[in-house]
Amino acid sequence: MSYTQKEIIDLVRPTKVHRKVYTDPEVFDLEMERLWAKTWIYIGHESQVQDKGSYITLNYGKVPVVMVRDTDMEVHVLHNRCGHKGVKLVDKACGKIPAFRCCYHGWRYRLDGKLLGVPYMESYEDTAFNKEDPQYSMQKLRSDSVRGFVFATMNADAPDLRTWMGGAADVMENLCDRAPDGEVEAAGGVLRYEHECNWKMFIENLNDMMHPMVVHRSVVECARDYIKTLPPDSPRLDEAEILLPFGASYEVMNDSITGFKYGHHYDGGKTSIHADYTLDPEYAAAMKSAYGEARMNEILSFNTHNTLYYPSLTIKSAIQNIRVVRPIAYNKTIIETWSFRLKGAPDSMLKKTLLYSRLINSNGSMVGPDDLTAYFRAQQGLESEASDWIEMHRHFGKDEVLTDRVIGKGTSDLDVRTQYTAWREYMTVAA
Repeated sequence: MSYTQKEIIDLVRPTKVHRKVYTDPEVFDLEMERLWAKTWIYIGHESQVQDKGSYITLNYGKVPVVMVRDTDMEVHVLHNRCGHKGVKLVDKACGKIPAFRCCYHGWRYRLDGKLLGVPYMESYEDTAFNKEDPQYSMQKLRSDSVRGFVFATMNADAPDLRTWMGGAADVMENLCDRAPDGEVEAAGGVLRYEHECNWKMFIENLNDMMHPMVVHRSVVECARDYIKTLPPDSPRLDEAEILLPFGASYEVMNDSITGFKYGHHYDGGKTSIHADYTLDPEYAAAMKSAYGEARMNEILSFNTHNTLYYPSLTIKSAIQNIRVVRPIAYNKTIIETWSFRLKGAPDSMLKKTLLYSRLINSNGSMVGPDDLTAYFRAQQGLESEASDWIEMHRHFGKDEVLTDRVIGKGTSDLDVRTQYTAWREYMTVAA
């Protein structure tokens, strides 16, 4: 079918959403065209392209792009496409090059995307071809960054990046402020994890505080039993500190969720499941030296769990890792986990970040596969026509609406309602 604007609008109600948003390939295609192409999408971190000619490649929705640092040390996000026959220019995930060169006919491009050379130019004499015409260069995406985190959009009319982030930018600022030197850098590689489910299932779970004590119960119980066998000075207690909060009660999880315009949200703030982690004394000394005790305490007391920059990025400022959403099809998604080093902090901080990523976010972890099982079963179950609707009623009508945000209980469905309010607007404004 081809959806009308009214039919798109009818897929989302105030407290429920139609199963077709997860199961219909046509809806997925429309999302790539109307949502992903019209908003800001996370590309990568500037530290991933530190040197002249350094690049990374990825897909922006379905479109191949490349982030590269040019000879003037400026970072660009370019369509990964030759201006001649449309061939994808760079096929490796990352690398370093002096210039771009097409594998097909040898057209060459500067690192800022401008066409540099065309073989056998004599064949173009007395034709309308003009090498200086910008249409033959690699086309730039509109891009911007916050504290080194680079986003891009294909929408010339999108609000500026800071406006789009709104109050959710506080969490990205906090992540970087946790570095004694005020900067972070990508470190430790990437964990890529294929999810056989719709991309929205992953982001809907981020601030779902009703699932951990059910989905992760067996892991937490096993961890508790194992901890009882360890001596008090065992290094394995670091793992326990990470795992046990996933078994917290509904009351503990009922702190708060904060939603923003454009679909962003986070849970926690004053506290989170990371709030009681042991403070590394060497790290505390570095932070106190850098900021003073009062500012250090202010930075470290801001505790969120997951923060979503809808639709493509989720970060954990207290852990210094991020997860990136890469949709492949209506029922397939790649989730990337990237860890970050706090510049000026002891190596023990990065080790803890990597430990968390391995324990929680990898495909061989003790927590991530629990969630994936639920997503996969949901994807299968939603093929059933027993009911067309998925509900999101929790705490509906009880949220506190402020000027720039909406605040609800931690066990609220505020996060999902925030996402679908934005989804509906993106999906219908271009219809």
